[in-house]
Order: sequence, then C-alpha cells, then structure tokens
Amino acid sequence: MTSRVATVPTLTDWRSWPRRVVHSWQRSLRFRTVAVTLGLTALAILAAFVAMALAIQNDLFESRVQQVQEAVQRATASTQRTLDAAQVTGDAVALQTLWDNSVQAMSRQAGTDLIAAFRVSSVPSAIAPQNIQSGDIADLVTSELRDSVRGDGEKLWWQSIGLPTEDGGRLPGVVIGQQLVFPEVGAYEFYFAYDLGSEQQTLQFVQVTLWLVGAGLVLLIGAISWFVLRSVTVPIAEAAETSATLAAGDLGVRLPVRGEDEFATLGRSFNAMADSIEAQIKELAELSLVQQRFVSDVSHELRTPLTTIRLASDMLNDRRESFDAATARAAELLHAQVQRFETLLTDLLEISRYDAGSVQLEYEPTSLAHLAEDVIASMHQLAEQHGTDVRLVAPGGYSPVDMDPRRVRRVVRNLLGNAIEHGEGRPIVVTVDSDRDAVAIGVRDYGLGMSAADSERVFDRFWRADPSRTRTIGGTGLGLSIALGDARLHGGTLAVWSELGRGTNFVLTLPRRGQDLGGASPIPVDPGDDAALEDLGLTQPITIPEASAKTGEAP
Repeated sequence: MTSRVATVPTLTDWRSWPRRVVHSWQRSLRFRTVAVTLGLTALAILAAFVAMALAIQNDLFESRVQQVQEAVQRATASTQRTLDAAQVTGDAVALQTLWDNSVQAMSRQAGTDLIAAFRVSSVPSAIAPQNIQSGDIADLVTSELRDSVRGDGEKLWWQSIGLPTEDGGRLPGVVIGQQLVFPEVGAYEFYFAYDLGSEQQTLQFVQVTLWLVGAGLVLLIGAISWFVLRSVTVPIAEAAETSATLAAGDLGVRLPVRGEDEFATLGRSFNAMADSIEAQIKELAELSLVQQRFVSDVSHELRTPLTTIRLASDMLNDRRESFDAATARAAELLHAQVQRFETLLTDLLEISRYDAGSVQLEYEPTSLAHLAEDVIASMHQLAEQHGTDVRLVAPGGYSPVDMDPRRVRRVVRNLLGNAIEHGEGRPIVVTVDSDRDAVAIGVRDYGLGMSAADSERVFDRFWRADPSRTRTIGGTGLGLSIALGDARLHGGTLAVWSELGRGTNFVLTLPRRGQDLGGASPIPVDPGDDAALEDLGLTQPITIPEASAKTGEAP
C-alpha cells in the first residue's frame, strides 16, 4: 500500500499556528475529535470545579462564622452573668476592676484580642469605664452594624470585614457585635474581630489542588482520546487512501486485514469488492481488445473485395448512359453506396486505431486561417448545391502553429459539411481567431439547431439527431466522434452550442505546441445574441476561384 504525507504549512513564526490549526481541523478527523473532546471536557471540569470551589468557600466561611458566633455567645453570656451578680455601689475603682476582668475573660473565652467597646448611653457618668479598642477595629465597624447592635441588645450581629496587614494588604475577617449591661452605668457595645487568614489559605490550597487535578484530567482524557481514536482513524485513513489508489487505476491495491473485529470485516469486504472490480475490468478490457481486433480485422479483410466491387461499380457507372433508365439509376445507386461503404470502412479503421491507442500525429507548422480557406474552397460546389453562402471571418490564426494538418482539415471538413447539410440554406459563418495560448476555429450555422439533450450526445458513435432525415453527403455517423478524438490528440477541445430555432456552433480549440490549454478559447462557444440574420451583413463572402471550385472533393 502506498503512503501519503499530508502537506502542512512550513512557516516557523507564530503567525503560522492559526493556519496549521485550521489545516489540521479540516484534514484530520482525529485532531477534530480530540479538540472537541478536550474543549467539552475542559468546560465540564471548569464548571464542576468552580461549583466545588464556591461550595467549599461558602462552607468554610459559614463554618468559621458559626464557630466564632458560638464562642462570642458563650463569652458574653458568662460575662453578663458575672456582671449581673456584681455589686459596685458607686465605687469607680471596683467598677473599673470589674471592667478589666470582664474584658480579659471575654478575650480569653472568645479567642480573640481584637475587641472594641463603646458606651451606648450619651449621659455623662463619673464612674463609667472609658471606651476601648484594639488596633483600628473601631474604624472597621460600620455605622449600620453599630445601629443594629444598639437597636437590639439581645441578638448577636456580625459583618464581613477586611483586616489590614503590616504590608498594607487586607485579610478576610469577621466582626461580631453584642451588648453587655454593666451595673450602674448601663449598656456597652462590644465588638469582637476575627482573622480568617487560615481559612483563606485552606481555600487557596483547595483551589490550587482542584485546578491541578482538572488540568491533569484534561490531559489524561486527551491522551486517552488520542490513542483510542488512533485505533479507529488509522484503519479509516488506510481505507480512504486505498480507495483513492484504487480509483486512480491501481487495481492491485488491497487493505491489510488484522483480527476479527468490525474493521477486519470491512477490510475483507473491501478486498472482495476490489477483487470483483479488478476481475470485471480485466474481463471488459479483454472483450474490448477482442472487439477492437475484430473491427480492425474485418475492416482490413473487407478492403480487398471492396476494391473489386468499387472497380466494377466504377465501370458500370461510367457506362450508365448506354443502359436503360432503370439500369442506369441502379448503377448510380450502387456507385454511391460503394463509396459510402468505403468511407465507413475507413472510419471504422480510424476508430479502431483510437481504441487501440496507436494513433500518431504528424506535426507541421500550419496556418489555421489558410487551412480554413482551403477547406471552404474545396466544399464550394457542395455549398452551392444547397444554396448556402459560406463566409469566413478571420481576425487571427494566420501565424503557423504545430498541428497535424491532415487531421485538422478532416475535422473542419466534417464540421462544415454538417453545417451545410443542416443549415437549411442559410449563411454559414466560419470564424478563425487566436491568442497567446491557442488557436480556434468556429463553424456557425443558422439551421434548426438541437435540444440540450441532443447536444450532449452529438459526439456519440453512430448517433443521429433525426434518424428519419435523409443525409445528402453520405455521412457514416462516426465523423464527429473521430473529430473529437483528433481534437483530444492535439491536446485541444471540440465544443458545441446549439439551440432549437437558432442553429448550432462548433468550436475547435488547439493549443500552441508545448503549452497547456488552460484558459478560455479565443472563440466563445456560446455566440450570444448573433442569431439575427441581418447582422450577418458585417461579414463578406469569400471569393472562390472557379478552378478551385471544380476540383473540390466530396465530403
């Protein structure tokens, strides 16, 4: 089996990557499938991990807030019981000692040194302890939180804050507010701040772990997908490459069969199909070769008796004036049919050479315009018999071009003969033109024309558009098929345009020697809106010398 190497852009800078990705996306089923799998997997993992990270974050935060609330609740409840049992009797020192002991006890029980306290009542008191605060906690407590603590002294209130660090940063934290009532001086607002830095570190560790696990999962799934798809796409690629090789004409190529799975079944079925196709093609090729040999042998064998018959028919035709009318007419018909039979044998031999691939061109520098003039001159008598005016328009095509003049002349004679026969006596325009790459000749008649279906079959062997129509120039039904073969031998084209009621236009295009016929023909196949007969006055009939007209050959 032959192998192919995909062509990939070779640019080395970063700008080539988009082209390479697009190329791989278009040409590689494996790359496309793995890319889609990785993309969808990454999105699914991202959504799952974001949801998990948010859930863990909320759980950590809520657990920590619940924990510090319980700690503050225990500390304030114990302290409030102590304050309710205390007796200070207006003694400022005793009240200050009670204050200090209460603050220390709450700090110890609540587990934080960040405490702030503010007296609720604005009435001055000589024995009331002063407001306290640790650090800048007072600046972190918002007015909304203070209003809530003042408004409801029975409940715990909390708020998320950002605690400043020594390097100017912020750490997540929470502050808890609660009222405590001191004897003889009234209620105080107490605020307890907690640092949630450890929880933040835990959350960061969990998030990093999730991202690393997610990236690892994506890579692992991508690798698994790549290897799994490789086991599927490699047999598919082999089947596609083998099919292309088989379609290109290498009938001996086969798929390798491994194992007993579905791909092995496909390989065996494909190989069986290829064996059948190869056998049938070889059988058809042998039949075609036998047919070609038969046609060639029969044509050659018929030449000898045909020569004898023609000599006899020529003698009878030359003496027909001495016969009676019926015998003379029979001699004329015999002579005409023998000529047609000889032409048919010649065409059959030519067709057999095309089928056998044994046709050789004899190139000569030839002016297509002058060749067209010679063909028109040789068919002048036939055109006069049909009342047809043949006009030549040759803006180009005078410079010599390497071609086989005998074969090209035969093509032009065939096209012009068909135009004369089917032109309904209307003018025929023969156009010759050229460009840098090719020369072309067009034969345009204004007869009945053909339908699109007939135009597609006009080059088929022995096909006639109207079988009931009597031919006046003795064609064999092989002329256009041979003309198409001659055009292809030159590397050119023979195209046809036809429309019912507007006529037909054949265009023969030949490349200049050594050049490819890649562009448009110098003469368009579709003549456009030239069907109006009054426009034909722009061309002039060519002048045919009488001597040339008399020596013109029959088509």
